Amino acid sequence: MLAFANAKINLGLNITEKRPDGYHNLETVFYPVKLYDVVEITDAAATSCVIAGIEVPGDAGDNICIKAYHALKKDFDIPAQQITLLKNIPVGAGLGGGSADAAFLVKLLSDKFKLGLSLVQMEEYVKPLGADCAFFVRNKPVFAYGKGDEFSRIELDLSGYFLVLVKPPVSVSTAGAFSALKPAMPEFSLKELIRLPVQDWKRKVKNDFEGPIFDQYPEVGRIKDQLYHAGATFALMSGSGSSVFAIFENAVALPELEKENRVFYNI
Repeated sequence: MLAFANAKINLGLNITEKRPDGYHNLETVFYPVKLYDVVEITDAAATSCVIAGIEVPGDAGDNICIKAYHALKKDFDIPAQQITLLKNIPVGAGLGGGSADAAFLVKLLSDKFKLGLSLVQMEEYVKPLGADCAFFVRNKPVFAYGKGDEFSRIELDLSGYFLVLVKPPVSVSTAGAFSALKPAMPEFSLKELIRLPVQDWKRKVKNDFEGPIFDQYPEVGRIKDQLYHAGATFALMSGSGSSVFAIFENAVALPELEKENRVFYNI
């Protein structure tokens, strides 16, 4: 069995405060996009993870999908599986590719072995694996808060726009990005700002990571400038970077950006 695990973008991101447990409280909007990894499971003599496509740092045996498998294995008698990942979602890009893979793996295992897991149960299994993992279970736009693992459904549909994603040849460490931030409560909550017309987002919706990331990687900031120069209605870095997405009113081609970056159209 296989599934197509999609990426997400962050429509705004405010880091509001440092928590006593060392994490940060934040607010953001997760929005699913049409950029996919392929996750496949097949019966095997021993559980393993095989990765093709984009190179993923670290040992495949420690991949988040292996962790998701063992989270279910503790409670269910699931036979060994070979997990095969065809990686297409850029790594270190603020797109949640690994979290999506883990969530879709849990959904695959539940379907294949008829575990009867509810959406809430699947969310509980994947929450410990990453703050945004549970988002991919329902895969609908949400306002996320707390550590980014508490969700409130929102009505948001960007299907009438042309979305472009640009991934420069740099990857950003999320931990490193957080270390350069100074949390602050925003004047207006993103939950309210996201209800404004998309045309107003440029002036109102921000990503707190952009300042420190643009200082460290000026090329990421230049991509955002180029997207606005190309006519984007709204452009923003996703998550802690390094990818930048843009919302256009009409279809565009960006050959200049394609020279040094991966560019994904109509995501």
